[in-house]
Amino acid sequence: MWKKILGLGASKEEKDLVALYDRVPKDRRPRHVAIIMDGNGRWAEGQGLLRTAGHAQGVKTLERIMETCVDLGIEVLTVYAFSTENWKRPRPEVDFLMNLFSEYLDKKIEKMDANHVRLRFLGREDGMSDMLVQKMHAAVDRLAKNDGMIFNIAANYGGQDEILRAVQTLAARAAKGEIAPEDIDEKVFEAALDTADDPPVDLVIRTSGDLRLSNFLLWQAAYAEFWFTKTNWPDFTPEEFVDALVDFAHRKRRFGGLDPSGK
Repeated sequence: MWKKILGLGASKEEKDLVALYDRVPKDRRPRHVAIIMDGNGRWAEGQGLLRTAGHAQGVKTLERIMETCVDLGIEVLTVYAFSTENWKRPRPEVDFLMNLFSEYLDKKIEKMDANHVRLRFLGREDGMSDMLVQKMHAAVDRLAKNDGMIFNIAANYGGQDEILRAVQTLAARAAKGEIAPEDIDEKVFEAALDTADDPPVDLVIRTSGDLRLSNFLLWQAAYAEFWFTKTNWPDFTPEEFVDALVDFAHRKRRFGGLDPSGK
């Protein structure tokens, strides 16, 4: 997108995007943004539609926000697509979400590749169909050599479950003598998480008004900044996303210490 804008003949829409992005200081942009995409069902009910229509509309929003992150140079985008608790939802809705997930990979893989995006899935594979799991692996393999933004999709994911799986992995290694218990520090533990090698989460965004983390990236978001909006996910725009980044840019992040002014 930037090549078109910087060249001749940029459209008004493209110039407006430059003005929008310029609102975010380049030296204060988060490296890792995580989003709880909440409110699809509420949006649909407000429109007099089935909840599944909200999920379909939410996919369109995700595409716009992902492209915005690519344009802004965000290193990692992690989205909460399906939690370990979401299996409790009505079976028709769960089946629709799984099919929507599969269609998303079919339809968006080309665009992700064109944007040099690397793809990764966080969470468990059990419970998903063999066909969907194979499609997930194929998508990851296809984009593995790209050098752009890392796009993490948390599907069948729970933060507590992730931590327990990491503990089990390290305990098994210790039992085999591959590692001593006293060697397990933060770096070793983080390497056992689904987000291994990613920078910590800088900013968590949650849409639709709820003010909780909902078992999302519990370890990774230890010192993240939070930004909440009452906007339902299908109505969330790049403009509001930029509002969140601008707000983040003006936060003072102390990480338990003091800022240079001593406050």
